[in-house]
Amino acid sequence: MNFFFNFINLHNGEEKKDKVLDNVTSNISFRGSNLWILACAIIIASVGLNVNSTAVIIGAMLISPLMGPIVGAGFALGTDDFPLLKKSIKNLLIATVVSLLVSAVYFYLSPFKDVQSELLARTAPNIYDVLIAFFGGLVGVIAITRVEKGNPIPGVAIATALMPPLCTAGFGLATFNFSYFFGAFYLYTINCFFICIATFLVVKYLKYPSSLIGNKYEKRIRYSISFLMIVMIVPSFYLAYNLYNEKKFTKTAEQFIQKEFDNNGYTVIYKKINYHLNPRTIDVAFINKKFTPAEVEAYNKMLISSGLSNTKLNIRQNTSDLKSEILSEINKADRHISEKDIAISQLRQQLDMYKISDSTLMKELQILYPDMKRISYGKIEQYPHTDSMKLQFVIIYSGENINEPQLKSWLRQRLHEENIEVVQNETKQ
Repeated sequence: MNFFFNFINLHNGEEKKDKVLDNVTSNISFRGSNLWILACAIIIASVGLNVNSTAVIIGAMLISPLMGPIVGAGFALGTDDFPLLKKSIKNLLIATVVSLLVSAVYFYLSPFKDVQSELLARTAPNIYDVLIAFFGGLVGVIAITRVEKGNPIPGVAIATALMPPLCTAGFGLATFNFSYFFGAFYLYTINCFFICIATFLVVKYLKYPSSLIGNKYEKRIRYSISFLMIVMIVPSFYLAYNLYNEKKFTKTAEQFIQKEFDNNGYTVIYKKINYHLNPRTIDVAFINKKFTPAEVEAYNKMLISSGLSNTKLNIRQNTSDLKSEILSEINKADRHISEKDIAISQLRQQLDMYKISDSTLMKELQILYPDMKRISYGKIEQYPHTDSMKLQFVIIYSGENINEPQLKSWLRQRLHEENIEVVQNETKQ
């Protein structure tokens, strides 16, 4: 048993307490070089959030000196050193105000004010952020109190992420989006508080000497910390519950789309699920399928039975800006739908205007070419010269191993048409 306790004992490899306190105290102040480093780190982090670059954001977190006064406050609470606590809080407030001002000015002047994913990730903290801050703080303070510091400190700076929430709060100020400001500042406060609490617990465990004599101060500190922990944790549980509901809604919506559309052979090329609207919305678009208002209404009624109450299904079709919006979403999601697929969709719409009424042609095609799927055909307008117009027969199909020259030759004989175009739709189902 003694061997086990010796194995996990934090006193092994511990640095001298007075030397640790001197190092902690020297890193608290934001004067001169520390203030310049902080301002530069804030700008770097703001640029990273602006261009959605994770690598740049990580670099800013490694540069940032914000951990100093937070760890100092934890040591001050653990040793009942109220002058040190006052100094730590003062410097943390200075660093926070400077960071908010610098980031707000940057985002106000920046011509790019799009809300990127890296920025959005800092606007809705939850209980997981509490755990990251607490255990990250534990690792950080344990490393500080060692003779051999090792390499945990850079990892702690990245994991606890003090800099990005502050920059996001600055973005909220610059754009007057106060929901972003309060969400990001709450995350920053969580990180500061629980790093401080983790530091306090380790200092108490390592039995750093108290600067005061008297149990009444220790009791007040314990009660104050317990109260503040409840104040910090309760909202994070609520936000975690909201996150769980959002993930559940998104999963159910994805299952509905797959069941009702994907499994029925309708190629979905655009999909957007919005949980935060009232009612919630599911927007979809298809490469060639058209739905009547009655069908759209029927699908909306299915939503309730599928567990998607207070939700509206919007099927995007016949919209002038649909092509550009689809391509934008495709680029974001890295989907394998190309410009050619969108062009084919438009071509199918043109074919619907000039349908050939010969009902036996489809049957003959399916007999002669059983590998052909999703066949569309008809005539479209062509303008080879500015003063003339002619119709061209076009057939679009999905499938492989089709001898297109042979197909063209057969169609010329079958339809008595010379101007025939065959297009293979390569979209994967």
